[in-house]
Amino acid sequence: MTVIHPVVLCGGSGTRLWPRSRKAAPKPFLPLVGDSTLFEATLQRCADPAHFAAPVVVTGKLHLGHVEAQSAAFPGTSVIVEPEARNTAAAIALAAAQLPEDAVMLVCPSDHHIADIAAFREAALAAAELAAQDWLVAFGITPTAPETGFGYILRGEPLEGGFRVERFVEKPERATAEQFLADGNYSWNGGIFAFRAGFLMEELAKCRPDIAASVREAVAKGRTEGREFHPDAEAFAGIDGESIDYAVMENTQRAAVVPVAMGWSDIGNWQALRDAREADEAGNCTRGRVELVDCRNVLAETDGPRISVIGLENVAVVVDGDEVLVTTMEGAQKVGRLSGAAKQ
Repeated sequence: MTVIHPVVLCGGSGTRLWPRSRKAAPKPFLPLVGDSTLFEATLQRCADPAHFAAPVVVTGKLHLGHVEAQSAAFPGTSVIVEPEARNTAAAIALAAAQLPEDAVMLVCPSDHHIADIAAFREAALAAAELAAQDWLVAFGITPTAPETGFGYILRGEPLEGGFRVERFVEKPERATAEQFLADGNYSWNGGIFAFRAGFLMEELAKCRPDIAASVREAVAKGRTEGREFHPDAEAFAGIDGESIDYAVMENTQRAAVVPVAMGWSDIGNWQALRDAREADEAGNCTRGRVELVDCRNVLAETDGPRISVIGLENVAVVVDGDEVLVTTMEGAQKVGRLSGAAKQ
């Protein structure tokens, strides 16, 4: 049986969930769905010692305090502290370069919600077996709507436990997304991957030798402080930021996909958060002192002042400290453009 090494990525600022999510305390570290934070829930999903090793968390200095506090309940957790953000290819490679070459790593973003833990673990085990055979494996999230905000994966010939990737597709237009949904062979690319550490570094060296070389240098010259590892800042600064998708997955000949329906959401905006939470019979979700009258599909939450809403549908009303957000669900994607969200 393959032991899986969880690699949890903690980056980004979650500006589309402003004003609850701020740069100093972004969405992974907030209890947005249930009582646990999204980061804690990510660690908990991989806490079965029968299948998972202790997790490796990759984060920046700004969020180190949150990581330390919220991972305390998960013994053996180690932390790689990025000197600066350089996107997912470099972050994942830092973990791969530190793990044994034969270690199978499961890359998990820290800010996703997964409702069906059993389905997640079943997919993780299938992906790990493929990764041990030197496939670079993406989780293919079973689409439930013609989403235009996600990339897609088209499955090709079957493999044991999954499929070869026929192609990766950029975020599509609405009509194209509807075709993908009707086709049935397309999955959302949720950013969850499984790799053998040594093989990932080999493929990265082929596709982006500059990133691979700089990461290896940063690790070789880095230092360990307790459970933290600090890569060399000077070597790491020379890396061009690039996603693992662009750097490796779209260029390798060994890309595979494991399709899975697991109640997944990236909690990318207030509408996604509303849909991930339990609602009343009218579709409303509330937290704090909230009174709704004749409302449908409304998300309302406050950390203090009372919110009173009458006769509205498909809106979010959020009070956080001295900030108030009111948006339609259609406008939820634009929250990150607000000046308040940019300043955080």
